[in-house]
Amino acid sequence: MPDDSSGFSPFWAPHVHADRRPALLARGRIVAGLRAYFAANDFVEVETGALQVSPGNEIHLHAFVTLIAPDGTPSQLYLRTSPEFACKKILAAGECRIVEFAKVFRNRERGALHAPEFTMLEWYRTGEPYAALMADCAAILAKAAEAAGSKEFRFRGRSADPFAAPQRLTVAEAFQKFAGIDLLATILDEYPAEQAALARTAPRDPRVAERFELYVCGVELANGFAELTDAAEQRRRLENEMAEKARRYGERYPLDEDFLAALATMPPACGIALGLERLVMLATGASRVDQVQWAPLSG
Repeated sequence: MPDDSSGFSPFWAPHVHADRRPALLARGRIVAGLRAYFAANDFVEVETGALQVSPGNEIHLHAFVTLIAPDGTPSQLYLRTSPEFACKKILAAGECRIVEFAKVFRNRERGALHAPEFTMLEWYRTGEPYAALMADCAAILAKAAEAAGSKEFRFRGRSADPFAAPQRLTVAEAFQKFAGIDLLATILDEYPAEQAALARTAPRDPRVAERFELYVCGVELANGFAELTDAAEQRRRLENEMAEKARRYGERYPLDEDFLAALATMPPACGIALGLERLVMLATGASRVDQVQWAPLSG
């Protein structure tokens, strides 16, 4: 199979596929292991739609726009940047533990750690403290390592033990004690409230939110929080986010009014989103997320 004039071989070239195949097979084992973990912990796997009236309302996330006309009248919809709004509607409907392996889409993102289309592993627990998500994260790192046959995660010269308990630090502690944390899987907890538009503020200190991120080998792997269930406060935050997005980027996305209506009846919950390709990349030693996608975007 000849290369093109740039010397690039497509992913479907047999010699390229042969190099990529071990990591892709590991991806399948990791997904199977994660599905088994969630099933064993009484999660219901759901599947929500990729087309939404709002793609999400975070300042720095950019969506793909599409037009549909089911009745002859053009209507603007978006490819979701996250399944979050739809998943929370399902919690409002009465489900207690849900998980989704969701295809999501983000414009203006492409690089070693980013792809315009990727899989977001997102799961929720109602009536449980958000520390339960941290325990899930530790278990998932170990499950992924077992499935990939890896004793350590690696990325750009850094390594982490996926079987060790993650180190847990608040953001304030991290700023005080470290310039960088390389050797362990790390949970960075209690972000400033203004950096958590969808998270509940901490009851003991309203200056911080019940939000954490999981970092492994310096890579942001997951973002979780105790969910905000105050619909009026959520509306205020999202409107502020879109006002700032309009100021910075000259665009804004509509609010999902159905989501805000559902939020008013949603029970207390915690939820988290984890980048599946990043997890597989770390577990297999790949250097880019597109190396662990079966058919990455060409061009």
